[in-house]
Amino acid sequence: MTGLEPLRLDVVSVQSQVVYGRVGNNAAVPTLEALGLAVAAVPTVLLSNTPHYPTLHGGAVPLDWFDGYLRDLSARGALHALRALVVGYLGDPAQAAVLAGWARALLAERAGLRIVLDPVLGDHDTGVYVAPGMAEACRTHLLPLASGLTPNGFELAQLTGMPVDDMDGVVAAARTLLTGRTQWVAVTSAAPATWPPDAMRVVLVTATQAQSITHPRIDAAPKGTGDLFCAALTGHWLQGLALPEAAARACDHVVRALQRTRQARSAELLLPTP
Repeated sequence: MTGLEPLRLDVVSVQSQVVYGRVGNNAAVPTLEALGLAVAAVPTVLLSNTPHYPTLHGGAVPLDWFDGYLRDLSARGALHALRALVVGYLGDPAQAAVLAGWARALLAERAGLRIVLDPVLGDHDTGVYVAPGMAEACRTHLLPLASGLTPNGFELAQLTGMPVDDMDGVVAAARTLLTGRTQWVAVTSAAPATWPPDAMRVVLVTATQAQSITHPRIDAAPKGTGDLFCAALTGHWLQGLALPEAAARACDHVVRALQRTRQARSAELLLPTP
């Protein structure tokens, strides 16, 4: 059959995929689709579940496969209306260079493409949990291309080498990342020692402003909340909301997910109902 049109994709989401659980693309894709966006999911790893379980199968997507996934997306003619590229967990530092090369080609055609990078490296409670060399690969290849970043406080420290124990430190460190295309940094779990009781804080930093968004702290700790936040922020931003409002909506989205997860006593993140 001839004369058929390719899918018109709004977002390409490049991150982990698991068989069981709501992390990576398993959290991001339904969140973006619920906001009316057409999404292609590119896996960086294919795993049975997250590594904190006693059994784990799978691993990083082979580099030639990963490269092929990206090139074939372009070859299908589906990216002419692409509005955003979301990047999360990578399985191999070499994927960063491949992804950056592909993204630069997209930017040559669509200079206004929004690239939102969640530089997944680790967390306060677990330390670094990615392959050695990932932080440097991220700094070298992906940070220069990103429109915005969504690191947690631990990842901000890893990327900048600066102290981020208080709000001034968070803002100062985030502003060192505002180079090239990068216009904003939304720091999740920012400066936990400064949080009010039963609350958490996201700090949105631009070159001229720093805004603190405080939201309830829910007694649930499933994996995937950072992936969910990044997707929700990106989706609301693409819907036309100003960045502070998009970040606030994303916080609310995560809070509702955690409330549902806690109420169900679920071991895995449950996405909020519409």
